[in-house]
Amino acid sequence: MIRINREFQRELSSLIAMEVKDPRVSPMTSVVSVDVAPDLKTSKVYISVLGDEKSQHDTIKGLKNAASFLRSQLAHNLNLRNTPELTFIVDQSIEYGVNMSQKIEEVIAQDEARYVPDETDDADGSDEADEADESL
Repeated sequence: MIRINREFQRELSSLIAMEVKDPRVSPMTSVVSVDVAPDLKTSKVYISVLGDEKSQHDTIKGLKNAASFLRSQLAHNLNLRNTPELTFIVDQSIEYGVNMSQKIEEVIAQDEARYVPDETDDADGSDEADEADESL
């Protein structure tokens, strides 16, 4: 099943990038993973679309419209007894990861901007030694 899932993912990625001519399908669409049912009747195709919510929604509509074409191309390219029905699901994990990375970078930049080294701090710690000497 893992091999079938990988083959479906590879083929669908290629077909969506090269063969689907629907203008609703974003050129920044990638197939994240594919889960084919063991009986090869259905499959869930997780896609990631770089862009806003409208482009994601339009891409899903375009892919649902092209599902029969994609299924026939998969049947032609992959030699399987059954070609599963395709269900497209938006996977937001890549977008989530990008947003989290940006937020982490912002927090780091804010922390660096807040940190102002004390003028009394020396690199060798001589101020602490002087204070210790004065107390004796």
